[in-house]
Amino acid sequence: MGQSALLPPVPHTLAPPAKLLKSLVSLENTAKILEAMTFVDAARAPTRKTGQIKLHGPEAFAAMRKAGQLAAAALDMLSAHVEPGTPTDKLDRLMFEFAMDHNAYPATLGYRGYRKSLCTSINHVVCHGIPDSKPLRNGDIVNIDATLIVDGWHGDSSRMYCVGEVNRRAQRLIEVTYESMMRGIAVIRPGATTGDIGAAIQEFAEGERCSVVRDFCGHGLGQLFHDEPNILHYGRRGEGIVLREGMLFTVEPMINLGRPQVKILSDGWTAVTRDRSLSAQFEHSVGVTATGVEIFTNSPAGFTQPPYILPAA
Repeated sequence: MGQSALLPPVPHTLAPPAKLLKSLVSLENTAKILEAMTFVDAARAPTRKTGQIKLHGPEAFAAMRKAGQLAAAALDMLSAHVEPGTPTDKLDRLMFEFAMDHNAYPATLGYRGYRKSLCTSINHVVCHGIPDSKPLRNGDIVNIDATLIVDGWHGDSSRMYCVGEVNRRAQRLIEVTYESMMRGIAVIRPGATTGDIGAAIQEFAEGERCSVVRDFCGHGLGQLFHDEPNILHYGRRGEGIVLREGMLFTVEPMINLGRPQVKILSDGWTAVTRDRSLSAQFEHSVGVTATGVEIFTNSPAGFTQPPYILPAA
């Protein structure tokens, strides 16, 4: 689950985790804020937001592997249930039951008043769609965003799903979004910058005539659901925070077929494209290693993009 993309955040009704931002906040100002951040050994830091970037050791990476793999396994499980006629609140119930069966807890349930175990964002919904009783329809595309807490650590991931047969424009958007995320992840290593991640995503997505949503971003995580730093999905190479071994964060670009502007609906959570164009998102939780990056939320079933076909029993 993403959060507000720029600092400081702008308050919004019901205080959702990802607040809509005023567009007048410049990339230059944001880069200065990020570059001024300091680092702290996570083992010596309090388990709360301190404004510092926590650097984690091997035990934290092992815990993130466990949490990330369970979140990914939950998304694998849901692939068999995303079909025409299925209401999204059934998917929510399945996620809750999966978490309970695996001694985990859905991080979104009760988070700032949110009452569901996952987010389901359909077609022009950018993020934080709330599961309900409406059935999925043939041709829909849906993002399912799930975060599971395992032994106090957060595994956060989201994936696109196709409902029945989708048109070529929707399929292309999904492909562009997945590739955008993976290009952002591919540049992660000690000495690279957060601006390198954003630039890699932005350059590819815009080169495919899509737009990058500015209002939401990736975020640090670990024992906290949302922590420092913010990871913008657009930017300039060489700017922002210089990455260091031990950092944990998400990369979760939201890509639109139309313009990048979004608005928040009256429920205080659901973000939609202003022009009602299709939107897609993928998300991985990652850690910066000595030589590059580790993805914690790769699918145990080997899934990357839809269609997700489970092997025959």
